[in-house]
Amino acid sequence: MKNLWIAFGLTLFAGMTTGIGSIIAFKARRTDYRFLSLATGFSAGVMLYLSFVEIYFKGLESLVESYGDYWGHWINAASFFGGMLLIGLVDNLIPSAENPHEPHAEAETLPLHDSTATIPDFESTVHRKPTVEGLHNHGIHRPNLMRTGLFIALVIGIHNFPEGLATFFAALEDPSLGVAIAVAIALHNIPEGISVSVPIFYATGNRKRAFLYSVLSGLAEPLGAVAAYLAIRFLFAGNAGALPPQMMGMLFGGVAGIMVYISLDELLPTSRAYGKGHDSLYGLVAGMLLMALSLLLMKS
Repeated sequence: MKNLWIAFGLTLFAGMTTGIGSIIAFKARRTDYRFLSLATGFSAGVMLYLSFVEIYFKGLESLVESYGDYWGHWINAASFFGGMLLIGLVDNLIPSAENPHEPHAEAETLPLHDSTATIPDFESTVHRKPTVEGLHNHGIHRPNLMRTGLFIALVIGIHNFPEGLATFFAALEDPSLGVAIAVAIALHNIPEGISVSVPIFYATGNRKRAFLYSVLSGLAEPLGAVAAYLAIRFLFAGNAGALPPQMMGMLFGGVAGIMVYISLDELLPTSRAYGKGHDSLYGLVAGMLLMALSLLLMKS
């Protein structure tokens, strides 16, 4: 029961950092895009290293013990690709909004935290040569803009379901792994909060509403994780309420697949979008190195 509350708390923390991204958009005098690049690269490094070095083999160990060496390996591999298939289906069944991770120009975010700032010339974005590099079209067709902002929030919310699942079940089995995954996903969620807040602010002029929608998109992680846990427990748990080791082994394989997909499909492209040169690679290596050192120190 203790691990259950830890798992929920970590998943809630990871999801709520979309609100931190929104706060940064409204309070920070200048958005540090290099930090966002390094942070999302770092998240990818943590998640990739944990997936291939720790989580995949935790699932394998449990499945080999239950099904033997031959079938244990097969089921673990199937679980891994099953996790990738799950989030891949979410990606393909839910239409993508215009790249929600694309950086916003400084001129675009300045009016969010400075009411005296001049609204940029968004009309120029209708043409192919905007006056400010990276400027989005936030001044034309406000009803459409509001719809776009809400759609981005919905898409991010739905995509956060598998992320919450990964954090929750990893923490349920091993809280130390859950902490690492929660931090990695939390760093990833910061730019998502900015992505939700900016279009909704320009559509409504209401900072509180923009913040609220960014927080709601992050709430999908803990709510989705708890719903999945209750469903799996209802279907597969024994009389004591504990999930059988075979199920936990398959869940771990699936979590590894989900994390690899998120890293390659979302985190690294986002890191490249926000950074310059080798920033994303520096973050990636730093994340892997920190996780390697953490795991080694835990074994001593």
